[in-house]
Parts: sequence; structure tokens; C-alpha cells
Amino acid sequence: MTILDRYISKEFLRIFVLMMVSFTLLYLIIDFFGRIRMFLSNHATAYQIASYFTYMIPQIISHTLPVAVLLTTLLTFGMFSRNHEIVAMKANGLSLYRIALPVFVIAALVSVVSFLFNEFVTPYANQRAKYIKFVEVQRTQKFGFFKQNHIWYRSKNAIYNFGMFDPGADTLKGITIQYFDQDFNLVKRIDAREARWTGRHWIFKNVLTTSFPRGSLQVLERAPSAVIDIPEKPSDFKIVQKETDEMGYGELKNYIKKLRSEGYDVSRYLVDMHGKISFSVVSVILAVIGVAFSLRSERSGGPTASISVGIVIGFSYWIIFALALSLGRSLTLPPLFAAWLPNILFAAAAVFMFSKVRT
Repeated sequence: MTILDRYISKEFLRIFVLMMVSFTLLYLIIDFFGRIRMFLSNHATAYQIASYFTYMIPQIISHTLPVAVLLTTLLTFGMFSRNHEIVAMKANGLSLYRIALPVFVIAALVSVVSFLFNEFVTPYANQRAKYIKFVEVQRTQKFGFFKQNHIWYRSKNAIYNFGMFDPGADTLKGITIQYFDQDFNLVKRIDAREARWTGRHWIFKNVLTTSFPRGSLQVLERAPSAVIDIPEKPSDFKIVQKETDEMGYGELKNYIKKLRSEGYDVSRYLVDMHGKISFSVVSVILAVIGVAFSLRSERSGGPTASISVGIVIGFSYWIIFALALSLGRSLTLPPLFAAWLPNILFAAAAVFMFSKVRT
């Protein structure tokens, strides 16, 4: 690494750390005032509040890394341009590609760190934050757990096993309910392909009811649909079901494999799985845009203009990313294409903008 590379990297990392700290604090402050009423109404302790927001920090970092890279690139190269350092570097025979190389390398490292962070740190932290909010603060009873890609739930006199719970559609799939007497003898079992919440009760589809009367043979009854009276509502199962942001890429991939082998629609999960990779690598694309935008002239705007441009571009990516994921989940777009569409669009913009800069 040359002296120039060390200088550019040092300036970039200095601003990058400042951006990350600022984003994290700003996010925490806004989120705190948005949730303080919930905490106070449930008489949460200071320790619970502090623990909740501490476990939220990994998710905040994961979400803000790309925008921080973009803003840092705009500010760093904007500063170099205003101080005529870019002109001096070019006068010594360096191309813009070579000048920007340290930033692109750092952005690539940020992408790798972002993926690993979302794989090993953020999912656990999100699980803990969810547990603190629903169980410790709101005191919602948690009678189930997510294990081996299945939901296990203990009711008053029964044990439920679900292959999948779709919280968006309030639908259970791959259902087995086993009822027991006071001596824990199995008295009845219900198997169903799926169950949908109507707002008042659960309607089960393709139902097989097996009764186990004492001293007699088991009795089987089949029905295309039936209203099964269970006391739980969808909100009870949402606490147990793992969301995609509570699973790393590897765990989500295995979960999709299991659901697909059982014949369930996995489009929603496929979109989120591909989105974990596409969102991680966008830092490199935004770094290229940042370099090109800040050097569109030898006198770019000041820090305020750079920050404004960065916020606009960052929010634009977020909007397009969220829209593309929604289209993928609704099967309007193929899952893989939906997850990578924002990156394709911004990569094309990055190449076009960089080609217009005098290198």
C-alpha cells in the first residue's frame, strides 16, 4: 500500500466511523421516542429498555452501512476536489480509477463484513430484541418455540406442531394437533394441510381427525374443511415464528429447502434470501456512484450538498429495494430478479456516471 493509499483510506475511515456513529445515535433517538409510550405503559424497567435498544444496534448498523459508505465517499472525494488534491494526483499521472481504488477496496470489505454481520450477529440480536419486547415488557406468554424448522406450541391440553406460519396471511400450514387427558394419554389428533384465520376463528382445510377412545380402536374422520376451536390467535404464533430477519442466509436457505420439500410456496422466503446477498454488495455500487457524483466537476458542493445528495440517493435505493421485494413476494417478479433489480439499476447508473467523469 502506497502513502497515497494510506492517506485516502485514513480520511475515508475517519469520516465513515463518524457517519456510522451519527446514524446509529440518530436512529436510536428516533426509535426511542417512537416506542417510549409502549415501554412506559407496560412499566418497563430501565434495564429492559436499555437491553432492547442495545440489541437493536446490530440491525441499525446493517441497515445503514450502504448509506454510510455512500455519504462517506461523497464527503471524502468532495473534500479532495475542493482542496484541489484530485488535480494534484492526476498531475502525477494517476487516473481516477487508481485514486478511487482504496475506497472501492474498503467498500468491498464492508460488503463482506455486512454479510457476515447479518449471518451471525444480527439474527440473534433481533431474536433477543423481539423476546424483550413481547415477553419481558408486554408480558405475552410464550408457550412455543421454533426448532428444527418447525413451530412447536403448547396449549392448555394440547401440543401443536406447524410446518409453517405465514404472519402476513395469518395462515398455518402442515398442522398436527395432539390432545391429551390429565394423565397425558393421547385422546385425539388433528392433521390438516392448512388453517386460515378469519378474524373470529380458524378454518382448517383437508382435515383428518383421529380419536383414541379407551379400550377401543382408533376412529378416523375426514373433512374437506372444518372450524377447529383453538384458543390461540395469530398474534400468539407470531411470537414463536422466526421472521427472515431473525435467520441468517444459511439458516434461511435450509428452511426454504425444508418448506419446498413439503410442497409449500417459498417465494416470499426466496426473495428475502436473495435480498440478503444483494443488499450486502450494494455498498460497492454506491461507492462508485459517490465517487462519480462528487467529481462531476472540480468544485463539487460543500458538505451540506454532499449529505443531501447522499440522503436522496440512499432513500431512492431503499424505496426501489422495498418495492422490488414486494413485487417479488407477490410473484409479480421472479424472486431472484426482484432481489437484484435495484442493484442492476444502480450499477447501470454508476457505470454511466463514472464514464462521464474525466479520468
